[in-house]
Amino acid sequence: MGMPSNNAIDFMAPDMMEGIANVVVLDGSVAWLEPEQTGTCGSCASSGACGAKGIGTVANRLEVRRFPLTNHPGLRVGDRVVVGVREDALVKASMTIYALPLATMFAAGFLAQWGFGSDGVTMAATFAGLGLGFAIARLRARRLSALGQMAPQFIRRAGIGETCHIE
Repeated sequence: MGMPSNNAIDFMAPDMMEGIANVVVLDGSVAWLEPEQTGTCGSCASSGACGAKGIGTVANRLEVRRFPLTNHPGLRVGDRVVVGVREDALVKASMTIYALPLATMFAAGFLAQWGFGSDGVTMAATFAGLGLGFAIARLRARRLSALGQMAPQFIRRAGIGETCHIE
C-alpha cells in the first residue's frame, strides 16, 4: 500500500542497449561523442556501413561515427560516458527504413497489376510506390527524431576499465 522505494525496478521502463562513447567536442549545450571501438569492431558484416572499415583515414572514419548528445553539466572533452538507445527504437527505425518502402512498393505493384494487367504499368507503379515509401519513411524518420525517440540518452559516466559487452 505504501509508495515504492527508490530501489524498486520499473518494469514499464523500456530496455536500453548501452554503449560507451568518448566526448570529443563540446559545442554549446551539445556534446559530440564517438563510440568506442571494441575488440570485435570491424569484423561484422556491416562494418563498412558503420565506419569501422572503408575508404579514408582512421580520423575520417571516426568523425563520420560522431553523434550529438545534449550536454549534461560537467561533461568535458575526454570523458567516457555510457549512452543508451531504447530497444524499441531499433524496431521503429527498421520498420520505417525497410518495411514501409517495401510495403508501399508491393501494394502499388499489386494494385497496378490487378487494375491494369500490364507489365509496364505494374513496373512503373512499383517504382512509384517505392519512391512514395521512401518519402513517407523520410517524414516518419524526421518525426521520430523530433520526438527524441531515436536519440541516444546519457545514462552515466563510464568507470575506469568499464566495457559494454554481452556476457
